[in-house]
Amino acid sequence: MQIYKLFRAAEWQAFKAAGKTMGAPVDLQDGFIHFSTAAQVAETATKHFAGEDGLVLVAFDSGALGTALKWEPSRGGALFPHLYRELMLSEALWHRALPLGRDGHEFPECLA
Repeated sequence: MQIYKLFRAAEWQAFKAAGKTMGAPVDLQDGFIHFSTAAQVAETATKHFAGEDGLVLVAFDSGALGTALKWEPSRGGALFPHLYRELMLSEALWHRALPLGRDGHEFPECLA
């Protein structure tokens, strides 16, 4: 199953330059890297990145992230994927710019 991480432009550039990340400030604060499923990622963008342009959507294979990936309850009791280790750029399946349109972020058709 593919899971998704949203990066601000500066976070994405830092991740690409280092080849690894422990995540955004919220991830460091919480002690794990936050991901969303295809069904959750639009709500994540709305809730945590409303009005922010320049986001990058990055896909990962949940099975390839190993046992450090835990599914834990979050919004409304829904299970969200949380990674309890460093994330490697080499683990990314693909990435796409996530432009901000008139009605919010414009997700790729594969997530529509």
